[in-house]
Amino acid sequence: MRFILASSSPARLKTLAGAGIAAEVIRPDLDESTVTAPSPAQLTAELARLKAACVVDALAAERGYALVACDSMLELDGRAWGRPSSPEEAVARWQAMRGRTAKLHTGHHVVVADERGVREVNRVGTTGVTFADLADDEIEAYVATGEPVRVAGAFAIDGLGGPFVTGITGDYHNVVGISLPLVRQMLLDLGVEWHTLWDQ
Repeated sequence: MRFILASSSPARLKTLAGAGIAAEVIRPDLDESTVTAPSPAQLTAELARLKAACVVDALAAERGYALVACDSMLELDGRAWGRPSSPEEAVARWQAMRGRTAKLHTGHHVVVADERGVREVNRVGTTGVTFADLADDEIEAYVATGEPVRVAGAFAIDGLGGPFVTGITGDYHNVVGISLPLVRQMLLDLGVEWHTLWDQ
């Protein structure tokens, strides 16, 4: 069975590869700016669903695949923070985040298409993330690397931002962008065992 990652995220692809899954990347064509939802968590779920739908539509009547689409956002003070639009915005976010705990939501949408038809499930993983109380020069140095403007929440726990995260509550991989335990359970709920997808 093909395993398709409906995302262009190198971190998600690397995470899957480390867990034995050789994913095929098909990037969804979606204008995310038009999508709304009542809460940050629901927004990630809806974006993941729409990303999956884009790729499923492109695959048309194909069968024999499992697909996962994800979307991540940081929630602080009830607001959803995706990627910063500029270095200045990234600095302002870090000034608000430092020394505090936020929620990192990742919406997951899994689709299985096989001889039994097309089945899908949608869920959100949430992990608490506590940030170090960074000095202004540390924030400016980190933003100058360019990493914060490329990722949701303005930090990458598996990159240069790792030393600035003092703790997490929940699944580490969810913070990277794809919760492996959650995806495994979602696949099981659709009749696919994780180990059958390992790259042999």
